[in-house]
Amino acid sequence: MTGAPRELPPQAGLAVVRTAQEALTNVRKHAPGARAQVALRYLTGKVELEVTDTGGTEPVEELGGGGYGLVGMRERAELIDGTLVTGPDGKGFRVSLSVPA
Repeated sequence: MTGAPRELPPQAGLAVVRTAQEALTNVRKHAPGARAQVALRYLTGKVELEVTDTGGTEPVEELGGGGYGLVGMRERAELIDGTLVTGPDGKGFRVSLSVPA
C-alpha cells in the first residue's frame, strides 16, 4: 500500500474490494500455483488497485463459473467513471483498476 489511507466513497470502495476478490479468484482458477501480488495506491483524486500473478505452475482444474469475470469488473469500474486495464504480464496476468476517490 502506498499513500495515505482514507475512507473511500461507498461505490469506489466496493469496486476496489470486488475487483480484488475477482482478480484473486481468477488467479486461483486460471493460474494454479501462481504467486499473486496486490498493490493499493491512494493518490490525489483517485485510488489504484493492481493485482498481478506470476503465471500458473500447476494444471488448471475446471472449478465452474459464478464470478463477474473481466467484463463484470470493467462494467463496475465504468459505472463510477473508473477504468480497468487487463492483460498478459510476462508469464502471468495483470488487472489494474483506477477509480475516482
